[in-house]
Amino acid sequence: MRYPPLGGLRAFEAAARHESFAAAAAELNLTAAAVSQHVRALELWLGVPLFLRHPRGVALTAAGRDFGAAVSHGLMHIALAAGQIAAKTRRTLVSLACLPSVTTRWLIPRLPLFRAAYPDIQLNLVYALDARSPAQAGVDLLIQHGVRPDAAAIAILSAATRPTCSPEFLARHGPFAAARDLLATELLHDETQSAWGRWFAAAGLNAPIGGGPIFADFNLLVASVIAGQGIGLCPTSLIADELQRGSLTTLFEQPSDEDKQYWLLEAGGLSPEAAILRDWLVAMSRG
Repeated sequence: MRYPPLGGLRAFEAAARHESFAAAAAELNLTAAAVSQHVRALELWLGVPLFLRHPRGVALTAAGRDFGAAVSHGLMHIALAAGQIAAKTRRTLVSLACLPSVTTRWLIPRLPLFRAAYPDIQLNLVYALDARSPAQAGVDLLIQHGVRPDAAAIAILSAATRPTCSPEFLARHGPFAAARDLLATELLHDETQSAWGRWFAAAGLNAPIGGGPIFADFNLLVASVIAGQGIGLCPTSLIADELQRGSLTTLFEQPSDEDKQYWLLEAGGLSPEAAILRDWLVAMSRG
């Protein structure tokens, strides 16, 4: 099996996540020219362009978006597996179970800040799966989604969702002046169609929901939304970077699932290091 250049994969993943060679270079401690060279070598190996280059910056091609999602997931699994192995040899270990969407879209981009501030604390990140408590997950800390699970849970991110699409999709199919206008377009679903039902009910509509694809994971849904394949109900807190860059846009301010949050739960008898991570997560969510 022929493997693509590994240096190019890391540079491409950072550049794809930021949609910027300069931002990727700052993250990787490289020059923008070096990032560009790594990406160019990867494009030559693949035989397809991953970015459109223009005077004001770069933008992912359709192939770049698809490949970027795959590379991001692959590197995440490698990082988690490596962390679990390396953690066995470290003296200070703190374990956190987290939802994949929160891990990839909110936590991982911020982890370098934690590592720089607390280099002696080794993190063990695992999937939360269906665990409802840190004890069930066998970890110090757990981030879960839903209504408040108990009085001690700390709300760290809003889970309120809003109709979201790419600017390209809006240009092709918009404008959408009222909620009813969405019924005639492609709606994308995260796990079930019930979320759209709740949003339309809050907008005063009781209408059948379109039969767009259903994705088992929010990471898959948002990749499809970014690729311009339809409109998805996205937790605004998890797409803040894309909204700031302009690669995604919300169509209506009216949210659904306002009663839900991403909650931080802690096991009893936290170590001082686990308490540091808890306080850091809370501080990052407030910032």
